[in-house]
This record gives sequence, C-alpha cells and structure tokens, in this order.
Amino acid sequence: MWIHTELKRPGVTLELLHLEYLEAHPTGYRYTAFCDVYRGWMCKQQVSMRQVHRGGEKMFVDYSGKKARVVDPTTGEVREVELFVAVLGASSATYAEASESQRAEDFVASHVRAFAYFGGVTAIVVPDQLRSAVGRPCAYEPGIARTYAELARHYSTAIVPARPGKPKDKAKVEVAVQVAQRWILARLRRETFFSLRELNARILELCNELNRRPRKKLGGVTRRDLFERFDQPALRPLPSEAFEVATWSQATVAPDYHVEVGKHWYSVPYQLVREEVELRLTATTLEVFHRNRRVASHPRSTHSYRHTTNREHMPEAHQRVMGGADDILVWASEVGPMTKAMVERLLDVCLIREQGWRSARGLKRVLCKYGTDRAEAACGLALRYGARSYKPVERILKLERDLVAREDPDAAAGVIVDNDDVRGPTYFH
Repeated sequence: MWIHTELKRPGVTLELLHLEYLEAHPTGYRYTAFCDVYRGWMCKQQVSMRQVHRGGEKMFVDYSGKKARVVDPTTGEVREVELFVAVLGASSATYAEASESQRAEDFVASHVRAFAYFGGVTAIVVPDQLRSAVGRPCAYEPGIARTYAELARHYSTAIVPARPGKPKDKAKVEVAVQVAQRWILARLRRETFFSLRELNARILELCNELNRRPRKKLGGVTRRDLFERFDQPALRPLPSEAFEVATWSQATVAPDYHVEVGKHWYSVPYQLVREEVELRLTATTLEVFHRNRRVASHPRSTHSYRHTTNREHMPEAHQRVMGGADDILVWASEVGPMTKAMVERLLDVCLIREQGWRSARGLKRVLCKYGTDRAEAACGLALRYGARSYKPVERILKLERDLVAREDPDAAAGVIVDNDDVRGPTYFH
C-alpha cells in the first residue's frame, strides 16, 4: 500500500500523507477516516504495527540459536561457530556471517563488517542485552559495554538495547534470524567447510542472493530494491579511519610494578603498585588507564613468561641497576673514543656481565672527577699498556702521569703502570 511504503521515509507522517492525498483527491477522506482506513488495512496484514521503521534509522543485530559448522582439516574435528545476523529496519536488507564466539571482540568485529556491507551507518543499533553488548542490564538505562561504546563513538551511532524479555522490541531481527536459518544455514547442510573464511565467503553469496529474492507480499519487490530506495540514501557515511577492535579488563598492579596479560608482564609507573587499573587491549597494543588517565602503553608481545619494562616506570635506584652496560657505553661515547675503548675492554675481559659493568661504573666514578680531556688522556695511556681494570686509570690520574705524557711524550714511554699484569724490567733481575 502506498501509505505503508511512504511511512518508511524519514520524517514522513500520516498527517503529511493525508495532505498529499487531498491534493490529488480534494473530495476524499478526512483525516480521521483516512487513518481508520490505513489502520484497518494494517490489521489485516501479518506485519506488526508496533514499530514503524524509517530509512537509515535502525540496524537490529542478534545471534542465531542454530549454528554453522567448520571441520578441522587436520583432525577432522567438527566445531560449531556462531551465526551473526544484522538487518535494516526499513528495507529488511540482511547481512550474516559466522564468527568463532559471541565474545566482545567477535561481536564488535561483526558490526564493523556489517556497516561495511551496507556501505553506511544507521542512527541507532538495537542489540539484545547479551554480555558483549551490555555490562549492566536494565530495562531503562542499561550500561553499554566499554568496547561496544567505543564502536558507537567511532561510528557516531547510538546503542539502544532491546528490553530484557521483550523480543518484540527487536522483532525485525527475530524474523531475519529465522530467514537466515532457512535460506542460509539450511542451504549449507550438505556442504563442508574447512575454515571460517571459506564458510563466510559462501554465506556472503547466500546473503546477496537473499537480498535479491522477490518478496511476494510486497508485489515482487526485493530487499535490495527497498534498501536502495529507503535505507541507502539515509545512511550516515562510514568513518575515514577503520575501527580497531579493543577489549577492556581490570588488573591489580603487582609489587614489581607490572600487570599480567596473557602470561606476559608489562610495566606501569611504580607509584601505582597495588592499585586497580584498566587495560585496553588491541591486536597490537596494550594501554593502561588509571582513573580514566592513560599511564602506560606497550606493543603487544607474543612471548609468554617474559617481561616488557619501560625504564621510565622504574624507581631511580632500579634504573641505575637496570641500565648497566648500555648506559655506560652511551656515557663513554660522549666523553671520547679512548674512554669508550677502555669501557669496551672492561666489559669484554670479564666473563660475568655484572663484573664488567661494575668495573666500568668504577671507571666512570673516577673519570668524572677529572674532566673530559684528562679522562681521554688517562684512558689512552692505560690502553697502551694493556690495562684490564679501572685501577691503572685511577693511578695515572692521581700521579698526574697523563699531564706528564702531554708535556713530554718520551717520558711517558717509560711510565710504569701500577697494574699486576705489568711486571716491569726489575722483576727479572
């Protein structure tokens, strides 16, 4: 009927349609009779009158109780996977796909692909009050799950869950799920799929076929025709950037100022030890929030039982211990080539890393007292005579042998370095 079809357009009301009707039929029905005729016609239809869907206004989503199947090509094990269904209110254009679970990451990723399939975003998304969508169920003010709320902000849409135990709030998707079971799952009953990707490719073919199928009650009009006429022009454009699916969880910071994620430990500022923090996980990144403020961010690691530590999160005393050879080499490079060569020798001659690092720290403590020029000269002399600890450098500086060498290079050639490894000519007399 013309009235029923036009009411699907955004902003169209019965009063407006009555005015247009009178322009074509000046002696026709008055407004009350006009509405009575329409309602009388609606009562004879199977379509419920409880919801009038505007183009581009709502997308209803739900999972099918009946599931698809995927076979493991190695073991032959058959596992069941979920069937996600999304349908637009005005046109009943339908999208379906299989996913591993109903967890938040799979649930949100299915929305992303549904929006991409329709080529736009509806003003409202109507899910059931499953846990992935609603963190705090309520008939009036349900608490939207954090990941789902991020999706809504990214796509500039609103999440309005159906009331618990009120399937008529989402009758459109209830029917769409039944249609998907009959025209998609039933068609797959004799087909075998060895991967989720292979299964979804086949489901997409059947979705396109379903949307092109003529609907007898609407005079042979297809869902695709109605979509192009009502929903497509009213959909909001897709964002320029793709949505990155993230999941949220809570953790308590351990005494070693790390939090555990998947058997891997990531550092946070040490001041937050034993505090409750929120973790935001994506495929590539971990972000840590404390009182809605981001306090740490790390690339995700695939290694189990390892630690990822940012030195800025450590107390100063721990930083000094953790810095070790890397910090010493940076400092030595800034002083000069002789100092760097001396530090590298100290690190190389010690079989135990900590021993070489401590010896290099002793050299740094000594050289910092005498300045860059004298440090370079003293390290040069010590290297020339094969010093293998920082003590000869300290002896050279205390006796000012580096100054003697600068004024009289020939005299410096006879310098005996105070080192157990340099015995001197008197040893053999």
